[in-house]
Amino acid sequence: MNVDAAVAAAAAIAGLCTGVIAMLAFRWSERDQARPTRSSLHTDAVLPPGVDTVLSVLRSSAVVLDEGDAVVKASSAAYALGLVRGGKLAVEPMLQMARDTRRDGEIRQVELDLPRRGTGRGDALAVSARVAPLGSRLVLLLVEDLTEARRIEAVRRDFVANVSHELKTPVGALSLLSEAVMDASDDPEAVTRFAGRMQIEATRLTNLVQELIDLSRVQNDDPLEDAEPVRVDELVAEAIDRCRHQAGTKQITMAAGGTADLHVWGNRGQLAAALGNLVENAVNYSPARTRVGIAARRIAAPGGALIEIAVTDQGIGISEKDRERVFERFYRVDPARSRATGGTGLGLAIVKHVAASHGGEVTVWSSEGQGSTFTLRLPEAGTARGRDRSSNARTEPPGRSGGDLDDEDRPYETFTTEHLPAPEVLP
Repeated sequence: MNVDAAVAAAAAIAGLCTGVIAMLAFRWSERDQARPTRSSLHTDAVLPPGVDTVLSVLRSSAVVLDEGDAVVKASSAAYALGLVRGGKLAVEPMLQMARDTRRDGEIRQVELDLPRRGTGRGDALAVSARVAPLGSRLVLLLVEDLTEARRIEAVRRDFVANVSHELKTPVGALSLLSEAVMDASDDPEAVTRFAGRMQIEATRLTNLVQELIDLSRVQNDDPLEDAEPVRVDELVAEAIDRCRHQAGTKQITMAAGGTADLHVWGNRGQLAAALGNLVENAVNYSPARTRVGIAARRIAAPGGALIEIAVTDQGIGISEKDRERVFERFYRVDPARSRATGGTGLGLAIVKHVAASHGGEVTVWSSEGQGSTFTLRLPEAGTARGRDRSSNARTEPPGRSGGDLDDEDRPYETFTTEHLPAPEVLP
């Protein structure tokens, strides 16, 4: 009996101990789960109230670091820029700034050039980084992408420098020629010669100022506010008439074909200026007694039909290295020839802006010594693409993404005697 009682007491004591141990283990597990860990630092629980909401609306890339340099919070833009990798801040200069700020509490800012992720190019990503303490344990890093701002600033500087140079040349020439006229006041022949040169320089200056005005207008104005259906054959006839004198002087044959019953949607004045620039370039850069052709056709494209207008010459052609830059402002393939023809280097830049603002594109095919073909693609009047302004602004230009055409797609081949109607031969 005593033995049974002892066994029962021992069993009761063992059960009680087991229950106590189980309860202690449960409490310990709860406490361990409630304790902040490295993984829990990646949640929003450790952030001060309202900080997460503020960070979500910032345009800058945001990263919050704890006392162990682990990332507590990072915006999607920070990951996209490659600032955060594997839960750590991947940019050593920024990490050092965060440590210094955590140590002394001072706000720091620096501009850095970072390599682009996933590109084989050598260009860098320009960023501005600002580090500030966030509470007693956290550090906030804000990073602003300055790459596009720097590119725009470089374009602006180049534009101002080029404009200054281009304006200085004819103004300086006019000043010198006026002095020459004064000195040669008793020589009628010299006065006549210098006055003729002054007229040439004045015309060049007038053209430059007008093209600057045109370029500014096509960049700032919305051409589709006053858009209307425009007949392609009228645009072509106006472009030919604009270049009639230059072509006649050089005995250049001008021919047009396929333009009947085609309409594009846009601003008539801007479209006429763009096509006129293409035809004028073709005439200016073509040798005497050659041929310039203008052809148009309708092509199918997602979102609506397009009208393709190709201007082909048999001129000097454009090298491959120059082909990518011909649409830049003030860029000239042959500066000496441009001076001789009075070119300003803005004509093709205007064409590019007009095409883009109308929801189209301009491309170039060229071969040195064989000639060039500039192709302007625009939405056809009456199509969804032509009517929808917002679609024009957001849609990627149709057709080829590159600026060149393959040999098998040469529009130049369309300008043969059997494909064109009887040409208009200028005297």
